[in-house]
Formats: sequence, C-alpha cells, structure tokens
Amino acid sequence: MPSPRLALNHRRQLLRGIAATLAAPALGSARAQATPKSLRLVVPFPAGGTADVLPRIVAEKLQPHYPGGVVVDNRAGAGGNIGAEAVFRSPADGATLLFAPPGPIAINQFLYPKLGYDANLWLPITVLATVPNVLAVSPKLPVATLREFIAYLKANPGKVSYASQGNGSTSHLTANLFMALTQTQMSHIPYKGTSPALVDLMGSQVDLFFDNIGSSGPQHEAGKLRVLAVADEQRSSALPKVPTFAEAGLPGMVAVTWFAGVAPPGTPPALVAAISRQIADALADAEVQRRYAEQGAVPRGWSPERSAAFFKAERDKWSQVIRSANVKVE
Repeated sequence: MPSPRLALNHRRQLLRGIAATLAAPALGSARAQATPKSLRLVVPFPAGGTADVLPRIVAEKLQPHYPGGVVVDNRAGAGGNIGAEAVFRSPADGATLLFAPPGPIAINQFLYPKLGYDANLWLPITVLATVPNVLAVSPKLPVATLREFIAYLKANPGKVSYASQGNGSTSHLTANLFMALTQTQMSHIPYKGTSPALVDLMGSQVDLFFDNIGSSGPQHEAGKLRVLAVADEQRSSALPKVPTFAEAGLPGMVAVTWFAGVAPPGTPPALVAAISRQIADALADAEVQRRYAEQGAVPRGWSPERSAAFFKAERDKWSQVIRSANVKVE
C-alpha cells in the first residue's frame, strides 16, 4: 500500500493531467483565433510604385499564414489620407492593416489642417524597409561634388530650382532640411509624383531633385543625371561609390524614405506582435531580400517597440522642418 505522501502526489499528477486535457481544446481555439483567416494590406497610393511593390513582395510570403488569402488594396488619394482613414475606421481585428510611406503615419498630421484619423493612435507593427534619399542634379549643372554644389547655391541664391513629388512630399521636406542645414535658398517646383519630376530633371528643365535611390540610381549609372550624395548614415550598396552627406562634408543630413505597417486603434497587442513576427520572418527570406535590393530598399522587420520609437523620432524631426519652412497643404 503506497504511503499517504505518494498517494497525494499521484492524485496531484492525475488532476494536472485532467486539467491539461480539458484545457487543450481551449488553447488550440485561442491559437487558431490569434490571427485572422484573411489579411488585407491597404496601400494608400497607386499600384506600381515602391510603396506598392514592397508590401506585395511580403504579402506573397504571408499567404501560408492566412487560409483566406492576403490581398493588397490600393486606396490612393489626398497624400495617403483616404486609405489611412479607411483603415483607421476598420474593425480592430488585425484583418485590415495600413502599409504606407511616412505621410499618413508620421507627417500628414503636421501638414493638413484636418484629418479623418489620429496618426498618434496607430499601433506600430513594423518598419518594412528604408530607402535612402539622394541628391540628384541635372547633368548640365556645373558641379561635380557636394561642396561645389553648396558653393554654387550660395553664389546663386534663389536661382536654382528643385523638383518634388508634390507640396509636403518627402522630397519637398528633404530639400527644406537641406536648405536649413546649408543656409541656402532654392526655388520649389512641385510635380505630381516622381516620374514627371525625374523626366524634367534629366531634361534639365529643373536643376535638382531629392529622390529615392531606387529611381534615381539607375539614371545616375546611365549618365542621365548626377547623384552627389546619399542621405543615409552609411553608403548604399546600390551606389557604393557615392558618398554619404556626412562623408561629403554635411553631417546631420539624413533623410530616408521608409515603408511601414500599422494597425487600427484597439487591435490586441498580442495580435500585432504575432503579425510583426510573421513579417520579420518574411523579410529574412533570401528571395525577398534580393527583390528589395532591386528597389534600392534595405529590409528592416523591426519590432513594434522599435518601430514606435522610430516613428516618434521621425515625427519630431519632420514637424520641426515643416514649422520652420511653414509648409502647408490645403
């Protein structure tokens, strides 16, 4: 006959086993509901650009996690605000997410007098990638280095024109950051997107363009324009011979275009973390990294916490540039 202590231990083990058996279906159900059956990634810009291509590459790798499928939904308009508002008002169940460049996540709140969403309430999921901005100048401009260019600007105040993708765009704000750091003045010519600005730059209808490296880099290699510096903390593998602004004599000139994912307010943090991990795994895939490199993009896959800190730093930086330059969008 077993001792009372052995009998007690046996009963405890038996009860733990029964409890685990009863809990198993409930745990399985909770895990099954951890992520939605399908996923809709809203990109608030037209199809075909970098903002659209990068989420689509990741969406392909996320398919196995979502039996109902992963779709990319382009909801363009108003600087990204139309798509952002649609996601902001969506159910907080993780099924509808916003994937966008900085505008609707960190910048538009300082540009537009009224928005249909509160960007401070987004729940950061991850930063997909960063793409360095570059200083691209017309091949007819008589400068070969950043120092020569700054000297040329100071000798011709207000006479040099710069293109942008539009008022309040990343290229517009980057140019204003550059002017503040160099104490120079240039004339702004806004375009409707990257393509027309780039065409006029190569045709010397405009003098310079702070573009992302993915679109200007190939044109630099082809001799159709000249990239003088990369606005990142390190050189880009896409243009390894081109110095950073710091190397060329202008420290502090860091301006990258980034692409990130956020969830509507109220989305459960555990769900946000799970989706973030799925995306990080996708970005670690060799094929994804190769395809991102073709876009001039550096894959990131940061955690929600690191992404949140990055968003705050970007908001602080660009809000100061916007206020100093008095940039407004109606």
